[in-house]
Amino acid sequence: MSGFDFDVIQRSWGYLFREGMSFTLTLTALAMAGGIVFGTLLAMMRLSSMRPVSLLAGAYVNLMRSIPLVLVIFWFFFLVPYIGAWVIGAKDPIKVGAFWSAAITFTMFEAAYYCEIMRAGIQSIPRGQVWSGYALGLDYWQTMARIVLPQAFRNMLPVLLTQTIILFQDTSLVYVISATDFLGAAAKVANRDYRLVEMYSFVAVVYFVVSYGLSTLVRRLQERIAIIK
Repeated sequence: MSGFDFDVIQRSWGYLFREGMSFTLTLTALAMAGGIVFGTLLAMMRLSSMRPVSLLAGAYVNLMRSIPLVLVIFWFFFLVPYIGAWVIGAKDPIKVGAFWSAAITFTMFEAAYYCEIMRAGIQSIPRGQVWSGYALGLDYWQTMARIVLPQAFRNMLPVLLTQTIILFQDTSLVYVISATDFLGAAAKVANRDYRLVEMYSFVAVVYFVVSYGLSTLVRRLQERIAIIK
């Protein structure tokens, strides 16, 4: 360890967390929130009695889960400006930027995984509770919103958080579009100061500490939450 330069880490500490980690955490939070909302809608579509709706949602989920994430990032980065221009009727591609392109990509991609988690959560609720909601005069959406989904979220909360930890790790793939996430910021410092070993080792330690700490909290949460049978 005599040749290990700890000073480069100390000099870059502020930049790595101010620019890099803030990007990573913001992207993770937005993709998690959007993915859960969109994934829940997809789960309800997959469980719908309307076969075309169920097939459409199933095709989307299977498509996203069958394609490497790095390819989806590339596709959305180059296609989103043209899709946005088509939606608003503009002649030229709109300027989306690396951050919002990544946010849209991860939201759409993670929604497929959150969908399957929420579908399992919804199916874990006894059908008798659904019929009870109908007996009380509630329609399908009211029954889902007031009876089924709150219990499904409670059942699936540890799994949802575990998927979010995976999402936090996957955000490092935005380097392919030159976004300055935590890994990207470390790579810039490493190339500038020719200290690749030090910077990538530091990044690995930080990702391990954050992921392991969150995994420990999820396990404790899982032990304290009573699963509704």
